[in-house]
Amino acid sequence: MILGASTFVEGVDFAFMFILGIAFFFLISITAVMIFFIYRYNKKRNPKATQVKDSTTLEITWTVIPLILVMGMFYYGYVGWIPMKKPPEEGVTITSHARMWSFSFEYENGRVSDKLYVPVDTAVIINLNAMDVLHAFYIPAFRIKEDMVPGLANNRTWFEATKTGSYSVFCAEYCGLQHSYMLSEVVVMEQDEFWEWYHDPDAMTLEVPDDADPAILGRQIISSKGCTACHSLDGSSLVGPTFAGRYGETITVITDGQEREVLYDEEYVKRSIYDPDYDITEGFRPGQMLSYEGEISEEEIEFIVAFLESLNE
Repeated sequence: MILGASTFVEGVDFAFMFILGIAFFFLISITAVMIFFIYRYNKKRNPKATQVKDSTTLEITWTVIPLILVMGMFYYGYVGWIPMKKPPEEGVTITSHARMWSFSFEYENGRVSDKLYVPVDTAVIINLNAMDVLHAFYIPAFRIKEDMVPGLANNRTWFEATKTGSYSVFCAEYCGLQHSYMLSEVVVMEQDEFWEWYHDPDAMTLEVPDDADPAILGRQIISSKGCTACHSLDGSSLVGPTFAGRYGETITVITDGQEREVLYDEEYVKRSIYDPDYDITEGFRPGQMLSYEGEISEEEIEFIVAFLESLNE
């Protein structure tokens, strides 16, 4: 258990331990009483059963005490929950985009990352944007979880990290076949380090060294965009057709309800990324992928094509 990773940890953990303590107390107490009764009132010691009834005191006792305990559990849970629903007016605002099956994070300056980078000891407000189905934004170390509902206005959460480091981000709502692969990471940085990263002008453009392997860059792009959650690299079929060994082949697709043959080339790849329901590969269903237009540039598509070509080798 990671202690103190956010300002919510103390309240949530106290409520959890309070409820767990009550549960263990009654588990042990009731079990002990049951064992005592089995011993004390067995047939040898108490051959003739005695009927006990009409104990008003007992009725009041086992009604009032559980009521007090339940109200106590409600109180501590409520006290821990209320701050989560009241984000501050000022802070770092980031939009989390969730799609089957990946997260991406968009900052106010236009920067987009597949990991969530945040400064320590600073309020971070996350606008939650589900692009297809119901997802959930969950950071266990920060004790926050919020459903991401498509089309829901003012869908957001917030936190203030108190320790630098890397923490896991999960989707906590079953969202389809590859739900368990919908993982990301929140990286908590020192404030100076974060703002240097945030304002880095080179980070807003795709920097390609002269000796860079385009296929490797393409592999990095499809990984960061979560493409391999739906498209395998080994020839097996997932939600979408495999990437392996397809480039340059003639494939059968369904276009406007009509079957036709198309060449799996750069034009087809670009069309599939920007308008994925235009050509549906035979044997697969439409509506499983959203357009990446505006998220993947034409230059990046060239690298993706280089990677797809490399899979034929």
